[in-house]
Amino acid sequence: MPIARIPRGLPRFDAAAMAEIAARLTPRDYDILAHLHEHRVLTTHQIQRIFFGIPQSTRRRMGILHKLHTVTRFRPWTPYGGSAPNHWILGRAGAELLAIREGVTVKEFGYHPDLAMSISVSTKTGHQVGVNDFFADLHYHARHAGAETSAEVLAWWSEKRCAKLWGDLARPDAYGRWAENGRVIDFFLEHDTGTESLNKVAAKLPDYAELADATQITTPVLLWLPSRARETNLRRLLANVEVLVATAIHTSLGDGPAGPVWLPVNHDGPRLRLAELADAWPDLAHPATRQDEIDA
Repeated sequence: MPIARIPRGLPRFDAAAMAEIAARLTPRDYDILAHLHEHRVLTTHQIQRIFFGIPQSTRRRMGILHKLHTVTRFRPWTPYGGSAPNHWILGRAGAELLAIREGVTVKEFGYHPDLAMSISVSTKTGHQVGVNDFFADLHYHARHAGAETSAEVLAWWSEKRCAKLWGDLARPDAYGRWAENGRVIDFFLEHDTGTESLNKVAAKLPDYAELADATQITTPVLLWLPSRARETNLRRLLANVEVLVATAIHTSLGDGPAGPVWLPVNHDGPRLRLAELADAWPDLAHPATRQDEIDA
């Protein structure tokens, strides 16, 4: 029986090929691949804000990773003409290398190329990109805050990881831990695009109160909203909420979500920096963290 030939352009993922690709990857490349696996999709601009300095070096390196089949890409359809930026997804070779580093098979690693590519046609793509914008902006601020500011994204967990840990009680869009100038705050993110009713958004919050009761860990919920009017109207529904909540409007201006844009519920102002929320809520003075919960 004749041996089937591999079509041109499809790589052979054998040990020799993996070793050759691995020899060309840097620690930063592995970090990019790990982020793509955790967060499903990142745009070129987001990758630049997290990992690089200028667009040219970002595009050049991502092009190399694409040629090595460690990443793949797509461009969403745009209804008003023009072209969307490249959206990057973990490729088969990238998944193979990440699995090898963890000493597991690709299946055990949780990667399937069809499932990875499904984000390209998902109705949730825009929402996922919005969540990732939030954290990309935090990374950017941490990397460019200047010598007088110490800032760092200490944790960024995806919706999938959150659902695996707490999905029977609450399903945040992401969990994060942010540090700035000695202040540290854990938070759950709810990224609102304006497509749900305000009552439905507010109805999610009792789930977080149940999670806090079950784990005995107080973690505030950040509502990241698309407009001032929506924020104003939502806050009217949150007066008696039993969980710590702060609201802000989508922005990448100034210091972005790290900056003085947050207004805790039942506070009149002024708006606070993300890290300053730790001072606004006395219960968070010495918070237990979600990492403590996992390690316990």
